[in-house]
Amino acid sequence: MEIWSWICELLEFGQWSTDESNSPLFFPLVTSSAYKSPSRVSDKGTGDDFQPIQIKAERSFDTDSGAAATFSILHGENTLWVSDTCPLDSKQPFLPLILQLLQEIISCAPTAQDGCCPRSQLQKLKPDPVLWILESHSSESISNFFDVVLLMRLFWLCVCNAPPEVGSMYFHTLLAPNLELFSCSQAPVLRNFFVSVGVDVEMCFMRTFGYMTAKLLILKELGVGLQMVMPQPFRNLGFSYAVESHGLWIMKSYAAVSAMRLTRRNKQIGRFSGLHPQEAVLKYALAHQQLEAVMQLEYSVKFSDGFIQVGARVDNLRFHIAKLGFNKNEDDDFINEMYFPSKVKVWVGPEMGANYVTSLSLGRSTDNSEQEVETQRVLKGNFGKLKAPELKTTSRTMTRSKMRSWRWDQSADGNVANFESTLCDNATGVEVASWEPSNGGGDYKLGEHFRDRYTGANRAFGKNGDLIFSGSECGERVEWRLNREMEGSVLKWRMGGQVWLSYLPNEVSSSYFETRCVEWCDEVDLPLIISDQ
Repeated sequence: MEIWSWICELLEFGQWSTDESNSPLFFPLVTSSAYKSPSRVSDKGTGDDFQPIQIKAERSFDTDSGAAATFSILHGENTLWVSDTCPLDSKQPFLPLILQLLQEIISCAPTAQDGCCPRSQLQKLKPDPVLWILESHSSESISNFFDVVLLMRLFWLCVCNAPPEVGSMYFHTLLAPNLELFSCSQAPVLRNFFVSVGVDVEMCFMRTFGYMTAKLLILKELGVGLQMVMPQPFRNLGFSYAVESHGLWIMKSYAAVSAMRLTRRNKQIGRFSGLHPQEAVLKYALAHQQLEAVMQLEYSVKFSDGFIQVGARVDNLRFHIAKLGFNKNEDDDFINEMYFPSKVKVWVGPEMGANYVTSLSLGRSTDNSEQEVETQRVLKGNFGKLKAPELKTTSRTMTRSKMRSWRWDQSADGNVANFESTLCDNATGVEVASWEPSNGGGDYKLGEHFRDRYTGANRAFGKNGDLIFSGSECGERVEWRLNREMEGSVLKWRMGGQVWLSYLPNEVSSSYFETRCVEWCDEVDLPLIISDQ
């Protein structure tokens, strides 16, 4: 949107470098030519009553503190927001502006209704990580980062604290056309920002984006004119990044559930229009949920005489379904209705076309049952002519079989190793992610088996819907052998994840059913350097 470039160029204007003029400067965010309300069907424009949205920059001068700038967001003549003062004589004059926007995003962010990461426990955002972002990244990256931050702050200003016309303008002319700014490829600076500010700020940041995405997709489904301005194809709108740290490959991923690709659904369940009121409310509640995933793989490097051995195993996998809202104590009929993971796939391997890998060795897949055996045998014997037995021994045998809810398998795609787990119904053995009701939706036996899935001793999920796998559950390690000539280099390896989420009624009486899928991929470092110690 070139807003950051305009802000930086303010220092080059003559009226800002001298004390001669304090005339405000304006940057248009929404103009009459760019916006047309969906409620107006005339092709002759939006009308004389149109009020643009713009940013105003004003300069002030104080003999003690020097020149300073203040920014405002205006809707017509109404002021929606005013920034703190930015000292123009400092090394990073607009650092206070970015810090203020970020702090206000964190303060407004929705929290999960289970109370995870409450905003009140967050400390004030420190300036050092943001200053590092400004000083160590290119102007283009900072510009994209600022656009993302401003779009998120404008969401609360335009949608929640302004007339409905302003909110409509925001969705049509600001958010929908610029969704690509939130993609992994277009905003790499977000990765460094999240690593530097910590996971608490990261979660608030991404839950705000998840909430924005949910509202946007609901409006799109209701048919309010967003179809023409949404990027195509529109799927898998989320964010993920991967890092290497202390012997771990770590991927963190976020995706609004309603933005995930649909793979299974009742044919009777369609758009909001035409649904029974209870089904519509249920669908609305499910639309405000977000998948938050952390996938950790532990890797090791061993140097031998003729080759380098690289090993990897699953260290920890965590999947949380966040219910985005503002009242964690809300008591309604759908508080325990959530999507749940039904299939998980994590993969890692060398970059495509790598010729330095000579072999890949997989571990065995885990058994699908656990058995405990106990035997019972009686042996009696007599000596001589005595009627009473002189010797008696006893042993017992009992066989117990327990079916696991999750089945783990390993496979290979070339030199890429896959760790894959599928949720199965213990009673029927059906894989949940690939299940569909038979006879046009009349068979819901699987749904009955998964009712009250967050309670009971044998539940497959945590009480709040979380799913956690430790390394001991996910099969054995895999190993690659590399040419010894690669010693001393830092390779770029690929890491990815794919998650299927399903919904079946938990407590409510409903026929609603669907499964969605999202996939992420990124690069991680593999250092092949012998330590001095």
